[in-house]
Amino acid sequence: MDHFELKDGSLFAEDVPVAEIATAVGTPVYIYSLATLERHARVFREALSVLPRIKLAYAVKSNPNLAVLRALARQGYGADVVSEGELHRALAAGIPAGEIVFSGVGKTRRELSVAVASRIGQFNLESEEEGIELSQIAAEMGRRAPCALRVNPDVDAGTHAKISTGKAENKFGVAYDRAEDIYARLATLPGLDMRGLAVHIGSQISDLEPSRRAFTKMGDLMRRLRARGLSVTNMDLGGGLGVPYKQGEVLPGPDAYAAMVHDVTQDWDATIMFEPGRVITGNSGVLVTEVVRVKEGVTHPWVVVDAAMNDLARPALYDAWHDFAAVRPNGRTITANIVGPICESADTFAMARTIDEVKAGDLAVFRTAGAYGATMANTYNSRALVPEAMVNGDKWAIVANRIEPETIHHAERVPGWLK
Repeated sequence: MDHFELKDGSLFAEDVPVAEIATAVGTPVYIYSLATLERHARVFREALSVLPRIKLAYAVKSNPNLAVLRALARQGYGADVVSEGELHRALAAGIPAGEIVFSGVGKTRRELSVAVASRIGQFNLESEEEGIELSQIAAEMGRRAPCALRVNPDVDAGTHAKISTGKAENKFGVAYDRAEDIYARLATLPGLDMRGLAVHIGSQISDLEPSRRAFTKMGDLMRRLRARGLSVTNMDLGGGLGVPYKQGEVLPGPDAYAAMVHDVTQDWDATIMFEPGRVITGNSGVLVTEVVRVKEGVTHPWVVVDAAMNDLARPALYDAWHDFAAVRPNGRTITANIVGPICESADTFAMARTIDEVKAGDLAVFRTAGAYGATMANTYNSRALVPEAMVNGDKWAIVANRIEPETIHHAERVPGWLK
């Protein structure tokens, strides 16, 4: 469910006309609904309340906007970060350091040091080598770093290859059959407080059975570690629950996910951590665009819009689907190709799709764009960095300015020997 609905023939974000924001800010522009964001955060938390002890850390990478982070901090969420930049964002948004988890396969020495100094709640170690380096850093600083070992369970999530993280050939975590001994060795190192295991098999998960298999394997590993006298008090099950991108599509929701987790973990006697991202933010945002022109095509017309692959990269990266809808639909439809202005054939949002009839100057939206949208934006073709706005009832505010090409190129320098 989201709060982007037609009222009197025009699309509204909560109680604000989408066209009002587009006129004031220009296009393309992301619009987020605070009510949708808060509802999804609440529904996910309430579903998981069937478990005795949980911790929720929002996956910042899905949408790191400070207003989004602040809204989720008010909902009691911590943060799952994968870089020093995301760590600073989480802290700036008011998320306590003790509620921050640092994941990611390539944490640098600097990032580890900053996180130790910040006294974050948990490091998800991706390798024995990382654990050894963190041990040295923490010991030198006179600190103990709370850690979980991320394990690769060799389970295929059944999602797109580029967002799969739990198969043996993926770069994440340590091999399942080596994890027990690696955990035991890390538990002897100074400066480390080994307290648990972590797993995350992929994103946009639409079938719960792979997660069930992965979590079952993690439970077996937990029991073996405890049998060796090692402490395992925390089990981090990651995130990845998918959202419907196509109208009418039905995916497992938080209640079904929670029931599966409860069934697998009911005898674990551990604090279970979750790192939801897309399931919280995905449906909370749209990308508003203006139709530049409709160009005649050989088979279907080309609807050229002013949004591009640098503003919304998912279709170019993953062949991802985003529903496309007119802000003021006239009730007629056409079959067309939707493309952006960038000089790449990859700058294509849809081919031969039945959409609302649009013409030059019309406003339209790409739906379900609140996750992995603005956060992946770039300035290819020297385009502006897309702005972001947030709606709260009948109020709205810009929460990220459009960064113009002039601002970006002012950061560049021509060396004296070229002048």
